[in-house]
Amino acid sequence: MNQNRRHFIKQFEIAAAGAGLLHNLSAMAKGIDGSKKHFFEISLAEWSLHRTLESGKMTNMDFPTRAKMEFQISAVEYVDQFFKEEVKNQKYLSELKKRTSDLGVRNVLIMIDTAGPLADLNEADRKQAVENHYQWVDVAKFLGCHSIRANLRGNGTADEAGKASIESLGRLSEYGAKNEIGIIVENHGGYSSNIKWLTNIIRQVNNPYCGTLPDFGNFCIEHTDENCINEYDRYLGVQEMLPYAKGISAKSQDFDEKGDETNTDFLRMFKMIQKEKLASFKGFVGIEYSGSLLSEDEGIRKTKQLLEKVSQMIS
Repeated sequence: MNQNRRHFIKQFEIAAAGAGLLHNLSAMAKGIDGSKKHFFEISLAEWSLHRTLESGKMTNMDFPTRAKMEFQISAVEYVDQFFKEEVKNQKYLSELKKRTSDLGVRNVLIMIDTAGPLADLNEADRKQAVENHYQWVDVAKFLGCHSIRANLRGNGTADEAGKASIESLGRLSEYGAKNEIGIIVENHGGYSSNIKWLTNIIRQVNNPYCGTLPDFGNFCIEHTDENCINEYDRYLGVQEMLPYAKGISAKSQDFDEKGDETNTDFLRMFKMIQKEKLASFKGFVGIEYSGSLLSEDEGIRKTKQLLEKVSQMIS
């Protein structure tokens, strides 16, 4: 690489950081592990191993090692419930940070599910939920993550929940901005799976540190005990979230004999992602295997293989 190109890339990285971009800029050239790179990095969402974690066969501290050694994935996305007792334990957090550093593993984000409902209509409960999220912003900053993922859960009508969400997400995003940590919202059931509702919230918050985490599978707005009775179109939903996206959750559940996911056309999704990001998407694509027909290990491997195949087809 010549001196001019080095200077250009360095200046570009400085400018991007100053603008509050939360994506991984090294994805322009090669993967974290030095492998040939296309237009996105692959990370592993901890939820992919939730059965193993819940059984006690693995701990949160073991997760980065397993991601790197068993799946050759060098970026991880945590779930708060698997280390919520250690959120204020500085010794634990320091050990986790050291372990990932020693492994060469990037800490990408923390998915927050236990901090309380940000769309709750009760002002006191909503305020407490926002403050509960602050500590996770602090942990994310310490670990070197770019964002935390929040949920807009609450009660009331769509309009009432929307107003509550704008207020609480706005406050949380201000705290995130002060710490240079993104606050990203996933389509995660209920009103948040109505993408027009969700993107309206993001627009009104109007903070560059507030964005979305499109999930390929969570588009059920209303359901009975057994079936979804009102589902948003997943391709339209992802397309509408992409302008605000700071990452992608590549949810997978089952695969056909060709290795393609049976619920979501990954090639169609990634063509949209590439087009939206002008062939230079710099966020992480997180593997989130949530199926039950395969073992968690096999589901993760098949999802990774599919992502690599799709990337080759587009690049």
